[in-house]
Amino acid sequence: MDWKTFLAPYAQVVEELKVKLKGMREQFEYESNHSPIEFVTGRVKPVSSIKEKMKRKNISYDHMDTDLQDIAGVRVVCQFVDDIYDIVRRLRTRNDFHVIEERDYIQNKKESGYRSYHLIIRYPVETIYGQRQMIAEIQIRTLAMNFWATNEHSLNYKYEGKMPEKVQSRLKRAAEAAFKLDEEMSKIKDEIQEAQRIFYTYKRKD
Repeated sequence: MDWKTFLAPYAQVVEELKVKLKGMREQFEYESNHSPIEFVTGRVKPVSSIKEKMKRKNISYDHMDTDLQDIAGVRVVCQFVDDIYDIVRRLRTRNDFHVIEERDYIQNKKESGYRSYHLIIRYPVETIYGQRQMIAEIQIRTLAMNFWATNEHSLNYKYEGKMPEKVQSRLKRAAEAAFKLDEEMSKIKDEIQEAQRIFYTYKRKD
């Protein structure tokens, strides 16, 4: 298996999506002083993680490009829960890729406490051999959700997916606390955005 060749178009997907989503963020800031997008990151799944998931999900090499939907992953982090759904609505209407599946783990959180909104998309990539339709995942979450998920991922890696019940219990409580924070911040969203508009106005004058 030539992994470098196989993963090259996925890396192209990630880079192109990052540019487009960061462009959305800049346009929001230019036109309204508020962007629902805080920041954008992306990555191609490491080969070791791909192999582990193939084994866990019983996926053959012949079906990697269809059954592994998160080889190319981009993450959009927002300030507020409402911002997540705003971004989802906008991404649905784009004509440079096609949304093929949606998973709302905010309204329907995972057992672990994980919350995020996932879009599975089909993205056209131009290669030297012609156009290829690649599958990629866009995750959209708040800063609080991202903080929780980053730490949960680290703990899962440490315990190799066999996390002690005591740690799991604390993580679940932390997930609820993070969501409570999102809810409380949403109640003062207008105040926060007004403060940000004032900040950006003074910043531009400087």
